[in-house]
Amino acid sequence: MTDFMQRALAEASSAAPAWLQDIQARGRDAWKDTRLPTRKTEAWKYTSLQALQQPFTVPGRNAAKADVSDINLPQMGGPTLVFSDGMYRPELSATTLPDGLSLVRFADADAAQAEQIRAALGSALLPGRHVFAPLNDATLADGVFLQVAANAVVHEPVHIAWLTTGQHEAISITQRLLVCLGDNSRATVVETFANTATGGTAFTNGITELLLDRGAHLHHYRLQLEQGGAVHIGGVHARLGADSLLSGFHLALGSALKRIDLVVDHQGPGAHCDLDGIYLPRGTETVDYHTCIEHSVPHCTSKERFRGIIADEATAVFNGRIHIHPDAQKTRAELSNKNLLTSNKAEINTKPELEIYADDVQCAHGATVAQLDPLTMHYLRTRGVPRDEAEVMLSYGFINELVEAVAEPALREFLKPLLANRFARESRLTRHIL
Repeated sequence: MTDFMQRALAEASSAAPAWLQDIQARGRDAWKDTRLPTRKTEAWKYTSLQALQQPFTVPGRNAAKADVSDINLPQMGGPTLVFSDGMYRPELSATTLPDGLSLVRFADADAAQAEQIRAALGSALLPGRHVFAPLNDATLADGVFLQVAANAVVHEPVHIAWLTTGQHEAISITQRLLVCLGDNSRATVVETFANTATGGTAFTNGITELLLDRGAHLHHYRLQLEQGGAVHIGGVHARLGADSLLSGFHLALGSALKRIDLVVDHQGPGAHCDLDGIYLPRGTETVDYHTCIEHSVPHCTSKERFRGIIADEATAVFNGRIHIHPDAQKTRAELSNKNLLTSNKAEINTKPELEIYADDVQCAHGATVAQLDPLTMHYLRTRGVPRDEAEVMLSYGFINELVEAVAEPALREFLKPLLANRFARESRLTRHIL
């Protein structure tokens, strides 16, 4: 076992409620048998785990007092839970819940809720699809359980904010979110991961599970806004029942390392998944998205669109896989990955995959890599637009289609200046697009 793996087990929290301790024990046993991936591991061929080779520690209880006032978060007015450095911040949270919605921390779960969590936790994780899942189980002391009752409609978005600060150096945080939607229910869930301007090095091991019963509709947004020395290895694992709909949006600003595994398993006929994503590394940052859409049953559909803009000497990885099982006849699946390189030293490794074992399907996949169009740049320059402003306009235009497709108005208006300023680095350059 590597030094990192030994330290990770040694730092496992003992503050978990009693009903979680057997899950921790199961995770510890599985983690001891896990081998960390290397560049020779196909799924990690272009991503190094060197950023993990440092002494991470679990922050103490005083982390709840950390100042997070400089973190810009979307304000949507609905129920909100805020965590900083792994600790719940009740003074920053809003826990008034509408009818049909249950939102509880693992640490506060009553006996009935604990039994529900135990029965559902891990059920969306397909074997071998998330290397760091055993470590997440082994160090799990708290999490969030979000349940929507059958036929309930939750109109306001539920916001879960996971924040890291500069109060501690090289901290390790375990994040877990379990979302269960009953038959014919509707909800919107927003997850925001962010750090302070002085945020030190932090390793977030995060897993989100989405369980949708028959006819349920879920809009899920995952914003990974951490920058600097942040290391985030996370996963979103969804299980879709018959006639359910999952609409997912993912945004990743660059940091030392971000690796996200997205797995959507269609387990009921008529299920549909829309999955959009944007990744924007710059400097020497690394962002790695691995997605897998499992079509296990017939009459399901999926549409996946990811776009990346890679600047400076940054590296991005996108591996998108569509897996059509033998019984999944009448499947329709689309996958598109488009990338824009704004520097000669930027790098993208993209690999769209189709694995089809059924003969009555409609599938399409493709990937493109390009630079800023010199003719379009010339057009803007000849009309008096300075080069740096033209670059911002063209970069933002490359992802604007996905931003405008965000269904939640408050979130869409939060993203527009955030992304424009990401390209400009100077606020004066955004006046043509905001």
